[in-house]
Amino acid sequence: MRQPMNLAQLQREMAGAVLRPLTPDEEMRSAAPDGRSMEEVASSFIAPNSRLSAFERLEIYNRQYWFRILGALAEDFPALRAVVGQRAFDALSVAYLTAHPSRSFTLRNLGSRLVEWLTANPQFAGRRHLLAVDVARMEWAFVEAFDNGERDPLTLEQVATLDGHSRLALQPHLRLLELEHPVDELVLELHKAEKRQTSEAGVQQDDASQGSEKLPTLRRQRTCIAAHRVDLSVYYLRIKREEFQTLSAIRSGLPLAQAIEAGITSSRAPNPRRPLLVREWFTKWAELGWICAPELDATGA
Repeated sequence: MRQPMNLAQLQREMAGAVLRPLTPDEEMRSAAPDGRSMEEVASSFIAPNSRLSAFERLEIYNRQYWFRILGALAEDFPALRAVVGQRAFDALSVAYLTAHPSRSFTLRNLGSRLVEWLTANPQFAGRRHLLAVDVARMEWAFVEAFDNGERDPLTLEQVATLDGHSRLALQPHLRLLELEHPVDELVLELHKAEKRQTSEAGVQQDDASQGSEKLPTLRRQRTCIAAHRVDLSVYYLRIKREEFQTLSAIRSGLPLAQAIEAGITSSRAPNPRRPLLVREWFTKWAELGWICAPELDATGA
C-alpha cells in the first residue's frame, strides 16, 4: 500500500502531472513517466466528485496550464510563428516549454531562454533556422525594451565633462542586437499584420496553419539593431557596427576612451573625421536618452 504523501511530495506529484505535455488531441496523457496510469496518480491526491473522476479533475489543471503558457508564448513571438508556420511553432513551443517550464511568478519571463534553446535545436525551425533565431532575438528584445527599467539620462554637456578614464552606463531598456539578417522591417510588418488580423476578426487568424508564411527574400547581411523605449512605445533603430561596438563596450564597463576605441578603430571613416563621428554618436545617444551614469555599488563608491 502506498504511503500517504507529505505536503512537499504532494506538491511535486501534482506539479509533475500538470506540467506534463498534452496529447496531440489536447488531452491529459494516460500514463505518467514512471509507467503508472494517470488515473492512479490523480487518485493519490485528488478525490472524485459527483460529476468528474479524479483523472478528469486533474486534466482540467493540466489543460489550462498548457493553454495559458502556449498562448502567452505565442503572444510574445507572433513573427516567429509566421516565419516557421503554425504547426512548427506549436511543436517548438511544447518542446521548449517542456525543457524550460515556467519558473517565475510572471509569464513575462516565459521566453527568456527561447533564443538559446532555438539556437541549439535547429530542427524545430527547418530551413529558416538562422532567420528564425534572428526574429526570436528581436521579439525578445521587444519584451525587454518594453518593461526593463529606466534611469535618469545624462545630457551631452554632462558627458563632455568626463575624461577617458570615466565610465558610463546604458539604459536598462536599451537592447543591442547583432543579427545575421536585416529582420527589423519584417518583424514590424508581421506584428502589424497580427494586429490587423486580431482587430478584424476578433480572434487570431490561422493563415499559417499548413506551413510557413510567404515572406520576402532576406539575404544574410550583418545588421546591428538598437531596441529602446520612448513613452511606453518600443522602437527599433539600425546603427552602424562601430556604434554597436562602442555601446557594447560601454555596457561592459570599459573606460570611455577604451570604449570609443573599441568601435572607432573598425570605422572606415578617415582619421580626420573620426572625432566628429564620435561626437555625432554621443549627440544622438544623449538625445535619445540612452546614456546614464553607472550605478554605485553598495558602499556608495
